[in-house]
Amino acid sequence: MSVVLDTHSVLWYLENSRELSAAAREKIESAIAEGRAVHISAISLIEIIYLVERRKLPEEALARFRKAINDPGTGLSIAPVNAAVANAIEDVPRSAVPDMPDRIIAATAIHLGVPLVTRDRRLQSTTIQTIW
Repeated sequence: MSVVLDTHSVLWYLENSRELSAAAREKIESAIAEGRAVHISAISLIEIIYLVERRKLPEEALARFRKAINDPGTGLSIAPVNAAVANAIEDVPRSAVPDMPDRIIAATAIHLGVPLVTRDRRLQSTTIQTIW
């Protein structure tokens, strides 16, 4: 099964962090092994650049991310923020998920019809299918 990763999930996956749950890691690795897409919203790239600029993330995190998304062997791909994703934002309640990047990432999963890998409890509290 394909999945969408939120920003922290992809960062933790790429750095092999213990922050990523075993269930999340297993789902990502099984998707890659099965040749299924592991999507990352384009907003995550924007968010990572922003966090590096604000010195909240090291530059190595951005370099590792760029290397991974440019290597077809990783199984990771960028999902565009397009009109279909924009329309799916209405299915992500602003009252539960006020942060726009999080809503865009969740809307990407909704649009693609796949689960979202996230630790974010606000997203987990919605009707969006999540894995953690």
